[in-house]
Parts: sequence; structure tokens; C-alpha cells
Amino acid sequence: MKYSILLVSVLSVLALNACERATVVVPANTVNVPVPGPAGPQGATGATAEKGATGATGATGAAGAAGATGAEGVAGAEGAKGDKGKTGGDTVVIVPVPAPAPRR
Repeated sequence: MKYSILLVSVLSVLALNACERATVVVPANTVNVPVPGPAGPQGATGATAEKGATGATGATGAAGAAGATGAEGVAGAEGAKGDKGKTGGDTVVIVPVPAPAPRR
């Protein structure tokens, strides 16, 4: 069985190798590029243009009238007076002292 599989594979390789087509090489098309010749003589200078007329200026509009001034407002009512502050009395405030930093 081993030899028959080997024989079939060798024959198939040879058969497929015999069917190979030849490679065809197609030559590339050459494109003719025109080569520019020497420059010709310079042409004549053109005529100078004439200056056009200046346009007319439009009329200025009239100034608008001043607006009316508004009436002055009335003064507001005065607020209520606050009570006079009281003295502190016998309250004691204790302020803690920070502990000293530990030595290293």
C-alpha cells in the first residue's frame, strides 16, 4: 500500500509538470516624447491702457434727531437701624498649643 501511494503521487507530479504552458513575454509599448525646440523671438509690446473716469460721490443723509432724556427716579426709603452690639461678658477662649515635633 505504501508503494502504490508513492507511485501515484510521483506520476501525478510528472503529469502536471508536462502540462505547464510556456511563458509569453509581451514587449512594452514605446511612447515617442516630443523634444522641445529653441525658443522663438519675443513678441511686440502691447498698447498701454487708458485710465477710466472716477465715479460720482453719493449724497450724505441727514443726521437723526436727539432722543428724549428720561425722568429722574425717586429716592428709596431708608432702612431700619440695627441694635447696638453687646459686650462679651465672661467667656474664656482656650487656644491649644501645637506639640513639638519629635526628634530623629
